[in-house]
Amino acid sequence: MNRYKTKYFKEIEGISEFLKNGYNIENCVVQDIDFRGLQINWKSVKLKGCCFLGCTFSADSLPYIYQEATVFPHPHNIPYQPYRKNLYSWQELAKGHEKCSVDLAIYNHFSKYRHHHDVVEMLYQRLHDHAIDDALYDLLNHHGDKKVVGIMGGHGTKRTDPNYAKAALTAQALAADGYYVASGGGPGIMEASNFGAYMANYTPQDLLTALEMMTDAPHYTDADYHDLAVSVLDRYTNGNSNLAIPTWFYGHEPSNVFASSIAKYFSNSIREDTLLAISLHGVVYAPGSAGTTQEIFMDAAQNHYGTFGDVSPMVFLGTERYTKETNLYQTLYDLAEGKAYQKSMHLTDEPLDVLSFIKAHPPIPYK
Repeated sequence: MNRYKTKYFKEIEGISEFLKNGYNIENCVVQDIDFRGLQINWKSVKLKGCCFLGCTFSADSLPYIYQEATVFPHPHNIPYQPYRKNLYSWQELAKGHEKCSVDLAIYNHFSKYRHHHDVVEMLYQRLHDHAIDDALYDLLNHHGDKKVVGIMGGHGTKRTDPNYAKAALTAQALAADGYYVASGGGPGIMEASNFGAYMANYTPQDLLTALEMMTDAPHYTDADYHDLAVSVLDRYTNGNSNLAIPTWFYGHEPSNVFASSIAKYFSNSIREDTLLAISLHGVVYAPGSAGTTQEIFMDAAQNHYGTFGDVSPMVFLGTERYTKETNLYQTLYDLAEGKAYQKSMHLTDEPLDVLSFIKAHPPIPYK
């Protein structure tokens, strides 16, 4: 992730990388490679400090490899790959058939162990989430640091709700100005955020026209919810890249289709902390309920104590929600008295005002 600049180990994720390394894989992490088709004299390979994640080997090579390196075996009979190299796409998660997609199969498997502790299953879930962490790091640092802005809000917000359009227009403006928009990856405001960022190469009127295409299925439980979103993708093909970070903890909620990269976790606590941690250039809070409120206070704590070394903007998109319906804005503003992040807090109802404030308030070192 863009809070952490350097990896202290070398990763090898393909046969070509292995061969280019000259059979010297000391202090390397070798991930998800099938070596059975190669003629390798493993006793000539330098393995000191090497770790194999989910690799497969010929039977005669295993005794030496197990003696010299750390090996995490490839699991069987689970519907997910704990050592995956890349983030998900919505197409991968949607594979399968209508009654049981890959996404749903993983959620059903997760649900079996949700309240029944199984050491091996928990280990594989943690390894999976570690792999997602690693793939997310690669995404955010591959072509220079991305200026990530997170957008939070209610998962139940309908496509017909004015707050949906407002969040989408905010995301579109941010993405069009070069910010990399991230959301929690689900429906409601999360979908609005990814949808708006996807539409960054189009006009605001195009966005509203596309939104109108989806309003016949306003809630994620409606029958045509997914198909209408895909129809927007089919019509507006020049989509802008953006990020979703959902979780199988809320796996009954579909991952939205507008994110170009999906970092889906088993652990909701890791997922929430990660989303806030990478949003170095700010977090925008559209109206939401308890989950959004929790994220607001988590973000405030990170800014209050300088958890990641920087203070980032906190923008509240909804004066009615954050002043009259709740007193969250004033409560946090008072809490921030004497702290640098008080000047990085803003309350507004206008998408373009969000962009202006975030541009005028880049992250600052915590003191």
